Amino acid sequence: MKKIAYLIIGALCLQACSEAKKEESQAELFARIDTEIKQNSKGYSTLKEATETIGHRLTGSTNGAKAEEYTYNKFKEYGFEDVEYQTFEVEAWARGDVSLTINDEDVKVVTLGHAPVEAHVTAEIVDMGNGLDADYAANPDAVKGKISLVYINILPGSEEGLTNLHRSEKTALAIKYGAIGIIIINQVDNGVLLTGTASVTGELIPIPAVCIGKEDGMALKETLKTKKATAKIDMTNTSDIIKARNVVATLPGSEIPQEEIVIGGHLDSWDLATGAIDNGIGSFAVIDIARAFKANNLHPKRTVKFVMFMGEEQGLLGSKYLVEQAIENNTIDNIKYMMNLDMSGNPIGMNAGGQLDNEQFFKDLGAAIQQQDTIYENKFSNRSGLHSDHQPFMLEGVPILSVHSNLDRSIYGCYHSDCDDFHLVNEDHMKNTARFGTMMLYALANADTLPATKMDSETTKEFMIKNNLKEKLIIGNEWKWEE
Repeated sequence: MKKIAYLIIGALCLQACSEAKKEESQAELFARIDTEIKQNSKGYSTLKEATETIGHRLTGSTNGAKAEEYTYNKFKEYGFEDVEYQTFEVEAWARGDVSLTINDEDVKVVTLGHAPVEAHVTAEIVDMGNGLDADYAANPDAVKGKISLVYINILPGSEEGLTNLHRSEKTALAIKYGAIGIIIINQVDNGVLLTGTASVTGELIPIPAVCIGKEDGMALKETLKTKKATAKIDMTNTSDIIKARNVVATLPGSEIPQEEIVIGGHLDSWDLATGAIDNGIGSFAVIDIARAFKANNLHPKRTVKFVMFMGEEQGLLGSKYLVEQAIENNTIDNIKYMMNLDMSGNPIGMNAGGQLDNEQFFKDLGAAIQQQDTIYENKFSNRSGLHSDHQPFMLEGVPILSVHSNLDRSIYGCYHSDCDDFHLVNEDHMKNTARFGTMMLYALANADTLPATKMDSETTKEFMIKNNLKEKLIIGNEWKWEE
């Protein structure tokens, strides 16, 4: 009898222990995740290794292919069985030589992406201020046959309430109003030059587009107040059809695997430096979050796809391809959320884009993260912008999630420039992205009910208008709604 009693007691104990394990609270789970990532985070060290051994990660380049292989192997190393390359063809632009003289004096300059393969232009420069549509509409013929000079941001002293445009959108406006070249003035002190695409479509533009330093640009603006200036732009570039690859690691859902949460960051970078901030800190944090899911044995209800997008810098090419394939395969409705990390770090809050059914979900989630570390401030917003890999998903009505970063503002001075190297990266900030990002992603993928659902076409349209994105989408030929 005693033996039977002991067996019964033992069985009850095992059952109780098993139930206790099943009933791990969110706080306990987050504490376990937090401890593991603090001890074992690999984002900083792998980014360091990649910048040292690969260098820049320009789409279509040999370096870009090495980066694709590096991240594929990391996913495998971290225990993912389902890792694949998603290959797409892309017209890969690469810079060649460029020179700029203004009134016969050489000016330090860098070519903007998707400028022509060859261009030789000499023309008068016209100061178009902020380069917004209103600047041109005031004098529609001002830049016909001439070179437009615009500021990358909104100039100090401009009227209140102006909304800035992306450099590609400012270039599109210059082309629309007849300019035969565009010079964009950077906003960063000490002559830092900025590159980046000048094309809203990812295709070659018909006019040369270049960037000059802030000091040179402001001096030129002063000159143009009293006399004319002539610029001579000469450039050669290359553009060839090549193949690039998104890298996708899939973690199957435990209960509703047909529902997918996509988390991604663009792996590619520009070629003036190693792209450590844009977007090394984002993409390598995604890889570290993937590692943390495996290391902490996390099996959420929904399938999670960890994606390294290529071609973002040249027009969101990789993310557009993934979305186009999902539409073609009739699986776009399976994608329930897209979380994007682009130049993201040291999160202090969340931005949830889309029509929310349950805003409180994110506030409660933030409070739970805050219990682990009060450095997380639980800020929350519901807005959306363009020009990163969330955009193709958002235009199909997929809810999106990003983070409010708390990074040293000085690092953004090296955005798209020759100083975007690993010395700018803060190890603790990358670790915090992995810690809090893992908690966010798991809570979303494991939620009983998601806090937002896919918007229909009309609701998506209204959300775009609400976020002041209509004009930008029209300029970029991405406004798909008839008026």
